[in-house]
Amino acid sequence: MDDEELLADRFQAHRGHLRAVAYRMLGSLSEADDALQETWLRLSRSDVSEVKNLAGWLTTVVGRICLDMLRSRTARREDPMVESFVPDPVITPVERVDPEQEVLLADSVGLALLVVLETLEPAERLAFVLHDMFAVPFDDIAPIAGRTSAATRQLASRARRRVQSAEPAADPDLGRQREAVEAFLAASRAGDFDALVAVLDPDVVLRADSGPLVTGLAASKVARGAATVAKGALMFRQYAQHARLALVNGSIGLVMALEGRPMSVMGVTVVDGRITGIYILADPERLERLDTAAV
Repeated sequence: MDDEELLADRFQAHRGHLRAVAYRMLGSLSEADDALQETWLRLSRSDVSEVKNLAGWLTTVVGRICLDMLRSRTARREDPMVESFVPDPVITPVERVDPEQEVLLADSVGLALLVVLETLEPAERLAFVLHDMFAVPFDDIAPIAGRTSAATRQLASRARRRVQSAEPAADPDLGRQREAVEAFLAASRAGDFDALVAVLDPDVVLRADSGPLVTGLAASKVARGAATVAKGALMFRQYAQHARLALVNGSIGLVMALEGRPMSVMGVTVVDGRITGIYILADPERLERLDTAAV
């Protein structure tokens, strides 16, 4: 095995961890893969023979790349992030999770958390993700952010307060999640408005992204309140027959497919037995990039 093959093997050993970092930083699986590709290119062009902690070195590199990508994204964005933003979901069968996806889903990186992370400033997101999620010391994050260690600590603290105040902690129990999602699905299929309202939190928020090819309110929207969300579910009750349970970012959700083609992915947040948040991705272009074959 030559030096390049050995280096590639060493990179591959850390790939799952690096992709998890990039996904949390960017909220996009395709952009996370772009960040990994750039990380590999920088590794292949560097002399790391004296690097004792390659995992730390790679984490620092991918963090810097993601920070640059976030800053570039912010500079291009003329308007604030739309409220209906739905991150790329990670979809797995309910009964099986492969090792790389397990790393991606570790520490409950739910869609609700990714939505909150999207509202942070790039440097805040960097500090929070690297320190709070991956235990990278502030002294190592500071040079990436271009701040002092004390300032970097403050960035993470501000981000932490935003995350903690966003919404109540979701129920981690898959059994209780499944009960709520199956009740929602059964009520949708039956056209039972009262049953839908019963399983929805009174202040439930639904975010939907159908992509730029769909015009009008259906393209991207936010709906609030149990009655409003229940009415919307009844409008699409005929499609509920094609929905199947799946893990969406580690929580019970739904994937709807017609003739093997994914039409939408729905992630949910469950608190105290009721659905408090619904995240629907129905953008055909984004759906095509997701790995839905297993479900």
